[in-house]
Amino acid sequence: MKNVPRLMTVRPEQVGDVYRRLGELLAIAARHFGWKVLPGIEVSFDLKGQAAGQMQLQGKQLRLRFNPILMNQNYQHFIEVAVGHELAHAVAALVYGRKIKPHGLEWQSIMVLFGLEAERCHDYDVSQAQVRRLQRFRYRCACREHELTVIRHRRIQSGERDYICRSCGQKLTLIEQDH
Repeated sequence: MKNVPRLMTVRPEQVGDVYRRLGELLAIAARHFGWKVLPGIEVSFDLKGQAAGQMQLQGKQLRLRFNPILMNQNYQHFIEVAVGHELAHAVAALVYGRKIKPHGLEWQSIMVLFGLEAERCHDYDVSQAQVRRLQRFRYRCACREHELTVIRHRRIQSGERDYICRSCGQKLTLIEQDH
């Protein structure tokens, strides 16, 4: 198994670079859309896995999450492009509403406004990225065994949901786990 970093710290100057870039891009959006008040943005560097960033909008609370491993490995490009990519999601949602396609025309227009190419995905090396591994549970139907994630398993156990085999149409039942 490769040596994967357990915790990647973000230095204060890196946080400052992210906020400076956000400020530059927000100023462009404010001029373009005539905003008098800029939206508040919470920023965190706790994203794991293969995604460079993530935008969350809950009510009026805007949160941008960034992957510190991918940021450190691709620093200049990350600050210039990935930060803009996530902010473009936020601006598009604020301007056009929440029901737009994530990488649709509205988002693309914000990317153009920011002077960035509207690329949907990054091409960063993700071999060192921390990936969350979900526990699997074995279930059975009439025709075969299925592996379900802990999320689906909990939904079944709580009575919130049943899962049906697409092949035979039978409800899935848990196979006793060996511990």
